[in-house]
Amino acid sequence: MEETLKRIEDVLEKEVRPSLRAHGGEIAIDHLEDGVLYVKLLGQCAGCPSADLTNETIVEAEVVKALPELVHKVVVVQTVSDELWEQAKRLLRDHHL
Repeated sequence: MEETLKRIEDVLEKEVRPSLRAHGGEIAIDHLEDGVLYVKLLGQCAGCPSADLTNETIVEAEVVKALPELVHKVVVVQTVSDELWEQAKRLLRDHHL
């Protein structure tokens, strides 16, 4: 599995990250299961309204094209950044909600 993830990382680094980084974004592999690659979009890409389009047109297109024997679909795992989570907790504490 480690070699598989390394191959995926290589594709992300060469084909996907440059586009994401140009917009202040980043991507991380969450896990691979039964040919479905689960990823997290980070930075400016996290929670972006265009995240689904970015996944379809850039991430999934490039990874599936390069590694069709390993990945047939890419799914974005929705996450909240630690910074945003702390900010939300602080707001709740401050307003006693």
